[in-house]
Amino acid sequence: MSRDRPVVAIVDDDPRLLESLEDLLDSAGFATRSFSSAQSLLMSGLSGLDVLITDIGMPGTDGFELRDLVRKAHPELPVFLITGRHEIADQGRAQGISGFFRKPFDAQALLAAIGEALLERDADGRHES
Repeated sequence: MSRDRPVVAIVDDDPRLLESLEDLLDSAGFATRSFSSAQSLLMSGLSGLDVLITDIGMPGTDGFELRDLVRKAHPELPVFLITGRHEIADQGRAQGISGFFRKPFDAQALLAAIGEALLERDADGRHES
C-alpha cells in the first residue's frame, strides 16, 4: 500500500457523530474523510477510499442507496451501515455490506470489523494501490 494509513470515508448528517467517528478512527490509525451527505461523497469521488461507513437515515440519498451506488462502481470497497433506528424491519436490505451497527454502537466492535474487512479484501487480492 502506498499510503501509511487506510482511508475511511464517513457519511452522516449528524456533525457530532462525524467528529466522534473521526476521533475514534484517527486514534486507531486510520485516515478519515467526512461527508455530511451521500451527494457530497459522490461529488468528491470514491478513489483512494479503503472503507465506507454510512448512516442509513439521511435526507436525499439514504445509506442503502449510497451502498448500492458504491457497489456498482467499487464492489471491493467494504461498506458499513450505521443507524439510530432500532425498528428496522427490512434487515434483508442490509445484505451485501461488511457490517451493520445500531447507534450507540460498540467502538471496539466497529474497529475490529473494519480491520477484519480490510484483511479479507487484501487477502482476496482485490486491493488496488
